Amino acid sequence: MRHAKKNNHLGRTAAHREAMLSNMAASLLLHKRISTTLAKAKELRKYIEPLITRGKEDTTHSRRVVFSYLQNKFAVSELFREISQKVGDRPGGYTRILKTGFRKGDNAEMCIIELVDYNETYTVGDEKKKAAKTRRSRGKGKTEEKVEVRSRKPEEVVVTEEPLVEKPVAETSIPEEPLVTEEPLVEEPTLLPEEAPLVDEEPATEEPVTEE
Repeated sequence: MRHAKKNNHLGRTAAHREAMLSNMAASLLLHKRISTTLAKAKELRKYIEPLITRGKEDTTHSRRVVFSYLQNKFAVSELFREISQKVGDRPGGYTRILKTGFRKGDNAEMCIIELVDYNETYTVGDEKKKAAKTRRSRGKGKTEEKVEVRSRKPEEVVVTEEPLVEKPVAETSIPEEPLVTEEPLVEEPTLLPEEAPLVDEEPATEEPVTEE
């Protein structure tokens, strides 16, 4: 019986399980999102989140501790250079599990495990509202005080538009060129051969006919 047994051995020996989780953790750090079964993803989340917390403190000791788990220098460099800067303000909960259905072969429940800060679909435009907190005083006979913490909105800046003042355009003096008046063209009449002037021919004089 497995009463109060929290660890899932995933049907593997200790060495095999440790090697598998190390490989999956390195892949998640390098690719920011991997697809696996739901049982493996839940075990991977418990395995990798302490390592990400360790990555916030960039010291030689922290790098050696993380490398002893991952055995991948590229994943270690990615964790301490890029991911630690991205998740620096987050106090925990660096991963998210999204269920994707069931596998066809063995009907295993599949999911996607990803780093929260690298999914812009959920992070952009998400206004976090803190719940109301209650404070109790240790003194006797004092009532509870409820303090509401509200998210502050940035103050709106009123921008007054100034009227546009047209700047005078500097006039450039262009030398005036004298106007050239063209003389009207006089078309000379073209004489066709039919319209040529007739020449007055002299009347033919009839010679007298002499009778022999």
